[in-house]
Amino acid sequence: MRAAGTGPILRDLAHGRLEVEGRLHGAANATLRCLVETAAGPVRCVYKPVSGERPLWDFPESTLSRRELAAYALSDAIGWHLVPPTAWREDGPAGAGMCQLWIEEDEGARPVDVVRPRAVPAGWRVVLEAEDGAGHPVVLVHADDRALQRIAVFDAVVNNADRKGGHVLADGTGAYWAIDHGVAFASEDKLRTVLWGWAGSAVPDDLLADVSGLHELLGDHYDPVDRWLADDEREALRDRVRELLRDGTFPIPGGRWPAVPWPVF
Repeated sequence: MRAAGTGPILRDLAHGRLEVEGRLHGAANATLRCLVETAAGPVRCVYKPVSGERPLWDFPESTLSRRELAAYALSDAIGWHLVPPTAWREDGPAGAGMCQLWIEEDEGARPVDVVRPRAVPAGWRVVLEAEDGAGHPVVLVHADDRALQRIAVFDAVVNNADRKGGHVLADGTGAYWAIDHGVAFASEDKLRTVLWGWAGSAVPDDLLADVSGLHELLGDHYDPVDRWLADDEREALRDRVRELLRDGTFPIPGGRWPAVPWPVF
């Protein structure tokens, strides 16, 4: 599912009865996999309550779920529909928080990987070279794919501080989805990603055209995104969009923050 038909599922995510299946233990914050009741039957979703957010020194407390909503709204605004349908709930089992459609991942179609140097797939982009726990050389790589480029541009716009390999999901149709944006939209540059393969190269013209359309739509105020962010974060978002349009290139790693999240998956 992409843009079409999101209205009903958004209403269900916001108001449908939730049944908790369990907790995702690898997540840094409370992340519950649930079933939400819909007219077509139960559908899996992810519910992240504000009460389960771990305080961070560099992000305001109790704002991570709201950033997930801002990421969904911006993905919808630019027309790329990279983020699964996401809604705000006031009445979840653990209180208010965000609820997002669950994406069934195609494990055989992972677009980011860590492989031996001689096993890099043809045409893939190498991000960095490293060693595994036994001291053997490995490389972090990702596919050279236009859909993945959109996610890299999207991350530059939202200032995503945590684009791990496991935060890009390929579904059974071959489409890519971008998830986990709780530490995006900071006013300071915090871009951390595994998608550095295009760093410094020109952003394709069609993607820049979409960013230009986003710039016009955001204007001085765009409530679907702005309502979830602080004033300085809204201003910084527009600054990043203008900078991307002015430079026309994928960002390169800066020196103030680690450029790659850890762990990478």
